[in-house]
Amino acid sequence: MFLRGWDLIMLGVVMGHAERAVQPAGVDLSLGEIERLSEPGFLGREAKSVPGGENVSCSNGVCELSPGVYRVRFNEVVSIPQDSVGFCYPRSSLIRMGGYLGCAVWDPGYMGRGQALLLVANPHGLRIEIGARVAQLVVARVEGPNTWIYSGDYQGEGL
Repeated sequence: MFLRGWDLIMLGVVMGHAERAVQPAGVDLSLGEIERLSEPGFLGREAKSVPGGENVSCSNGVCELSPGVYRVRFNEVVSIPQDSVGFCYPRSSLIRMGGYLGCAVWDPGYMGRGQALLLVANPHGLRIEIGARVAQLVVARVEGPNTWIYSGDYQGEGL
């Protein structure tokens, strides 16, 4: 069962949202920061190294992005309940402009200001304002007893 947008607000799943961000089946997440990846990453069987990034400079809060790959952080703090799982999807407006967000599953118990990968595929680039709604978080209940909650490397990120 998926939770309604207002349920996510009432349960404290999304904090720091704008009222217009509440949708029938979730809550929109807004753009907080944009970085260009500045070095290679490494993902091995036992270890990983997340690449550093360089902040994208914006003029009056509007960022001019050329085609390519960026890492973004959302403004809102997300706290996934222990009996639920979160899914993050790009908003259709972003897709229609030639942008796409790659988001991961947010496990039960995750809390933080999440990140996603922004792909600008429009050959003419994309102008985007800090604070623009770029993703929608939907949350589903996990059936059965859940005794294992997220305690990975990204717990508390961006806080």
